[in-house]
Amino acid sequence: MASGSAKAVYVAIGANSVITVAKLGAFFFTGSGSMLSEGIHSFADVLNQTLLAMGIAKAKKGADEDHPYGYGRDAFVWALISAVGIFFLGCGFTLYHGMHSLLHPELVEINDINVALGVLAFSFLLEGWTLMFAYREVKRSAALIGMSFSAYIQKGPDPMAVAVLLEDAAAVIGVTLAGSCIGMYVLTGDPIWDAVGSLVIALLLGVVAVFLVIKNRRALLGQAVTAEIRKDILDILTHDDAVEGVYDVKATVMSTESFRFKAEIDFDGAKIAEHWLANQDRDKIFKDATASRAAFDLFLLTYGEAITTAVGEEIDRIEQKIRQAIPNAKHVDLEVD
Repeated sequence: MASGSAKAVYVAIGANSVITVAKLGAFFFTGSGSMLSEGIHSFADVLNQTLLAMGIAKAKKGADEDHPYGYGRDAFVWALISAVGIFFLGCGFTLYHGMHSLLHPELVEINDINVALGVLAFSFLLEGWTLMFAYREVKRSAALIGMSFSAYIQKGPDPMAVAVLLEDAAAVIGVTLAGSCIGMYVLTGDPIWDAVGSLVIALLLGVVAVFLVIKNRRALLGQAVTAEIRKDILDILTHDDAVEGVYDVKATVMSTESFRFKAEIDFDGAKIAEHWLANQDRDKIFKDATASRAAFDLFLLTYGEAITTAVGEEIDRIEQKIRQAIPNAKHVDLEVD
């Protein structure tokens, strides 16, 4: 999913950069507070999506001594910073401007309605295109891990594409609101509608920001994998003939495309012994072990070492089996109960 996230983020950065210039140009030409709010909104989107791009790049860094599981969660850090940016820059500044316009409506004046509405129409089309792109990426990612679209928005492991999707959705709604409020200003001549547009857009950005902050906080704390993935791994374990029981299961998201699975395994000692004996010459073992008491003691020591090694090999085999079945299970840690 990392590649899908990157595509959605880079497309959004390009589109919103163009839109920001258009909206702010329209504000300087028309003086519309709603256009200024929309321009700030798009500028905030560019900055926040740039932070997401930085997070995607930093998360690719491999494991080292200080971070043995890699830097995958770095993406969540930058996504959290981005969400905070939406709240303070997008929501905060837009709210301030809306309140100022509401308290001083006599200062509100829109010089050229046609320019404002034309820029909003252009923005709507471009924002709508980026929204559909992000929607397809999120839907594809949800299908890959067996989650519904709505469930992926809430609990999916990749907040990057979800952030772009919600920001683009807020942008499309914001453009619609700005156009509606400017239209009401034209119909009624009451400048309060322009202030209302700014306030509603600010509220919209605040809701998106709070949702993304909560989602990224959950990811940073160690969000559990989906119930479907957990069930798939447990099915592999419980259907293995060397496993009698599985305990203390923990499965947490480590990055947008990997998770860690840890469990304690109660192995079937008889099955492990059978696996080991299948490759041994039993008659020779019996003859050597019963030759004398010393030979028998030596056999017990050798057998103990062999079974310990066999348990380790069984763990390696099962871990590899899980990774092959579920490629995102990059870190599988099985312990003997």
